[in-house]
Amino acid sequence: MSTNIEQEKPQELTQNPVLQPGYTFGSITDKISHLALTRKTPIGWFIGFGISFALVMLLLYALAVLFLKGTGVWGNNNPVGWAFDIINFVWWIGIGHAGTLISAILLLFRQKWRTSINRFAEAMTLFAVACAGLYPALHTGRPWLDYWLFPYPNTMGMWPNFRSPLLWDVFAVSTYATVSALFWFVGLIPDLATLRDRAKSKTARVIYGTLAMGWRGSARHWHRYETAYLLLAGLSTPLVLSVHTIVSFDFAVGIIPGWHATVFPPYFVAGAIYAGFAMVLTISIPLRKYYGLEDFITMRHLRNMAKIMLATGLIVCYGYMMEAFMAYYSGNEYERFMILNRMTGPYGWSYWLLILCNALVPQVLWFRKARHSVPILFVVSLVVSAGMWLERFVIIVTSLHRDFLPSSWAIYKPTHVDFSMFIGTIGLFAALMFLFVRFVPVISIFEMRTLLPESKVKEEHA
Repeated sequence: MSTNIEQEKPQELTQNPVLQPGYTFGSITDKISHLALTRKTPIGWFIGFGISFALVMLLLYALAVLFLKGTGVWGNNNPVGWAFDIINFVWWIGIGHAGTLISAILLLFRQKWRTSINRFAEAMTLFAVACAGLYPALHTGRPWLDYWLFPYPNTMGMWPNFRSPLLWDVFAVSTYATVSALFWFVGLIPDLATLRDRAKSKTARVIYGTLAMGWRGSARHWHRYETAYLLLAGLSTPLVLSVHTIVSFDFAVGIIPGWHATVFPPYFVAGAIYAGFAMVLTISIPLRKYYGLEDFITMRHLRNMAKIMLATGLIVCYGYMMEAFMAYYSGNEYERFMILNRMTGPYGWSYWLLILCNALVPQVLWFRKARHSVPILFVVSLVVSAGMWLERFVIIVTSLHRDFLPSSWAIYKPTHVDFSMFIGTIGLFAALMFLFVRFVPVISIFEMRTLLPESKVKEEHA
């Protein structure tokens, strides 16, 4: 039996490679670097970037209205004091988790299938964190005073409130963004040097050469690069777990029914990885199709991501069940009312829609045919992204709109400014991704070269 398994495994890996055969060091470099160095930009890129840019203008409009009139333009009310801004903040932070997870944790576990997707997944992390960072900065109502959140020495001798979850977010998100940016940039250096050496325009050579920081590919450079990259991977790994745990504390330390739950940290982390991988699939499927990268981002990558989504989705489902069970088992009448209100209250549609999106639809991934179908994977990834946004909506709005005091109950309705900001941040994210795809190697060139059989032969004889 064991012999059969050993024989089947190499055969499966041969049939589903992480890089299709027939490539050489030169052809890999040519294909990836051509995407960034080509003078002729595809018309589809202009159309996509134009739409994204229009949505960024919508974001600027929403920000202008907000700065002129104040946070009263949002639909927030009493008791729903937290609404779209925090929903979108948690959603974007969750999306930002998959990039670092793919790059750092899969690197430490020596998973070579990460190589084709880690570069744009890391970029996705940075852009998602940038979108997320807008919301805490703006929801204070006076963003020009946000520097008060940092513990800086001042003549008043005043310090921020270290017991405030808002301050925890400041430290967690800024640390995560800094380490993720460093990790992404360090990983780019050898490829930037390749672009510098291949660029035909003087401007491109100067820009890529400056960013390559004098990289010449010597043994000393490679040794220091490997050391720094591994250290940053080790530093990033606990951050993946810590950031969303701290974000979950925003809710878990409160006494609001529906928030005060010990299951929140692992539940939030699993949900973040779930949403992050859904977004990586959403980006990688059109990217590989439009730029002809099916040989580099193969079906094996898509299937592996589908399996991770299935596993993390089951953890999220377990969280939903535990929330309902603990509300019943605790004997707390407020907790029981909260879960009944979620299921049958005015926002009951959002609860059942999120169960459909996050718990039921992804179960198709159990079937081999579904995991092998690119259109199904794309649809499931979109459904999961929508479902994870609904999850944050349910947690925040349904827990707040009917609190302990029935006389203060109220219905929350987002305004056009709320929607404009959300859609605008999606446009900002997409616009940054379009710029990244156009000017930076979307797949790591030198790491792809290590997948070739020739590189393995050299390693064995070294």
